[in-house]
Amino acid sequence: MIISNGVCSFRTCLRLPEIPLLRSSPPLSSFSHLRRRFLATAVNAATRNKEKVIVISGPTGSGKSRLALELAKRLNGEIVSADSVQVYRGLDVGSAKPSATERKEVPHHLIDILHPSEDYSVGQFFEDARHATRCILDNGRVPIVVGGTGLYLRWFIYGKPDVPKASPEIISEAYLELAELQRNEDWDAAVQLVVKAGDPKAQFLKLNDWYRLRRSLEVIKSSGSPPSAFRVPYDSFREKDDCSAADVSESSEVNTYGDAMEETKSADLEYEFMCFFLSNQRVDLYRAIDYRCEDMLLGRDGILSEAQWLLNMGLLPNCNSATRAIGYRQGMEYLLRCREQGGQSSVGEFHKFLSEFRKASRNFAKRQLTWFRNESIYQWLDASKPLETVLNFIHDAYRDQSGSIVVPENLRMARDISNGREAFLLKSYHTQNRHFLNRDDCSPILDWISESQKLKA
Repeated sequence: MIISNGVCSFRTCLRLPEIPLLRSSPPLSSFSHLRRRFLATAVNAATRNKEKVIVISGPTGSGKSRLALELAKRLNGEIVSADSVQVYRGLDVGSAKPSATERKEVPHHLIDILHPSEDYSVGQFFEDARHATRCILDNGRVPIVVGGTGLYLRWFIYGKPDVPKASPEIISEAYLELAELQRNEDWDAAVQLVVKAGDPKAQFLKLNDWYRLRRSLEVIKSSGSPPSAFRVPYDSFREKDDCSAADVSESSEVNTYGDAMEETKSADLEYEFMCFFLSNQRVDLYRAIDYRCEDMLLGRDGILSEAQWLLNMGLLPNCNSATRAIGYRQGMEYLLRCREQGGQSSVGEFHKFLSEFRKASRNFAKRQLTWFRNESIYQWLDASKPLETVLNFIHDAYRDQSGSIVVPENLRMARDISNGREAFLLKSYHTQNRHFLNRDDCSPILDWISESQKLKA
């Protein structure tokens, strides 16, 4: 048997000891069953001595932050934020940032580390989050990584691509080549510049994603190849997963023992990642998101106040990471329209902004569900169950030394819409206001807009 880094390779693990020839051979399914049990046992033994890291994710509004906080209190843990907006100082309401009191109760990492004018990359998150995780473990505490930014978590778990780091000279050169086009908001010309430089996939970038466009040009100038030419660790694990599925496809028992395939991949990871995805029925999730968006607008220090702060420092909507964030982009666009009208807004215009904010939030949650549905390392948990029930399960799973996680039936959440009734309810879902029902309800915000935006026109 070949041993690499203390872990037997996948294919050698699949080889069973020689069995004496029997008068009548057992059915193929028995061999499949035995092989999977052998595989799971070998992999569990390989992962059992690894340090454990808990990862909690879920769509926006699913309650993952509260769960992580309570879990950290029980396990003597510290929280590492995997949220692309919580890294920014001053963006508190729209990112549902933990309160000062909560951050005193449990140490939090990667929150308030940047000014909103700065960009933050997934590569930088990988470095920062892995460093924080190492420090937490070295201090004898439990790292709990929580957030809904899928790419952040994927790189954190599987590793980052080996893309060369650009020198300061190349960074400056790439910036200067694109600076005038960005000032003139000539996105199409900028894309064509990078396509001609050697990255045909630049044309598929999201509109006005100047950071990734500039990063692509940096990589081309540093290496002569586009970012897509470099190996992504996650892809290697996916290929191994596909190979695993093929090896056990001869038996219908693959669903029963499918966890063995995931454990095989996990054996190659640096830590024993215990990953949970918290979600509930889609209609309930959408309703919670709609209410949450309304809540963010209450008071004079809501998300519109933070959007005004971004505008007042000279930033424009959709110009960088912070101003592309859901809620802030819509809020900034709305306030700019109000400024053009001398600080005035009608109830209808406010409701239109609220509708856009909610729709963007629901669409983001839908994208999160789609993303994590394909991340097989996560155990899906029902967020509608009592918090204590979910807490007890994850706490016991962490303390368990067997190396495997079995989610009880009553706590499982289906990855897809599970029945016709749910699909019908989702199709017939309509947003309902809870706070802003009529003109009087909207008056405090409209008055604030009249006071604060008139002088900004």
